[in-house]
Amino acid sequence: MGAAIVGTGIGLPDRIVTNESLEAHLGIPEGGILRRTGIRERRWVQGSEASSDLAATASRAALAAAGRQASDLDLILVSTTSGDMGFASTACLLQRELKAGKCAAFDLAASCTGFLYGLSIAQAFLHTGQARTVLLAASEVKSRFIDHDDPAAAILFGDGAGAVVLTAGPPDRGVLDISVAADGRRWPLIHLPAGGSREPTTADTLKARRHTMHIDGSAIFRTAVRNLERAVRELLTARGLQPEQIDHFVFHQANARILAQVRRRLGIPAAKTPVTLTHYGNTSSSALPIALHHAVAEGRMRDGQLVVLAAFGGGLTWGTALIRW
Repeated sequence: MGAAIVGTGIGLPDRIVTNESLEAHLGIPEGGILRRTGIRERRWVQGSEASSDLAATASRAALAAAGRQASDLDLILVSTTSGDMGFASTACLLQRELKAGKCAAFDLAASCTGFLYGLSIAQAFLHTGQARTVLLAASEVKSRFIDHDDPAAAILFGDGAGAVVLTAGPPDRGVLDISVAADGRRWPLIHLPAGGSREPTTADTLKARRHTMHIDGSAIFRTAVRNLERAVRELLTARGLQPEQIDHFVFHQANARILAQVRRRLGIPAAKTPVTLTHYGNTSSSALPIALHHAVAEGRMRDGQLVVLAAFGGGLTWGTALIRW
């Protein structure tokens, strides 16, 4: 039994944060953010907006595109490292919002690779017959977890959600191959130190800004480029494919320079790699489904085409997937 994506959708906050406003606040020269990252603007939530709100918007759009009702769902998965609360899970809050009945619902946390981890779980549920219709949403509100005075994080991250509906189908269509991996030894490269059971919230942790992301940007850059190139090559080799046989490469939208380096190393033309970070920034695990949705909405995806998804994130985690559209 295969796992086919039959609908996509996105959910974005209305608030647009431009480079100009951040450059003025952070003392960065005009145009400096665009040159360093390829990002022009990003979306940030406001008021009481939360991860489940963005996920609900994306999920309704994906269900509509798939021609499905929330009552059809057997499983709801939400990838997030910025959920509404410690618990209940954002997936359960999303289930309530969608009025999806009593289907299974749970969260997973794999940072920017979370959508691919979720895709692997969705495929397993469909393959074993535990589910016939699965909603996979990735929703992130990173603006609430960055130090807005720290250029390393403040200029990069945006908020947003992407969702897909998957159904069982023929084994030669949909997700043909998927691989996810991690290296927990390198967790310090990007992490959120406090707020968990090891370092609970105190006045001291708040004062020390221990509840915002800590990033080793240069190390992340080098590691991301190497791991993405290697992971894509391993996937293609395992399937006996060459890069020119792939119609679309949808990469995690972290930084334009990372995308350019990976394309160059793999010999992929820019036309095969959709770019959405220009207007949304790095939205962590939701960046991949947001980019995928834009490719679908723009009519890039054609029946029978081969698509490679690839992502890299904190943990460290990474993964790839091969899809027959």
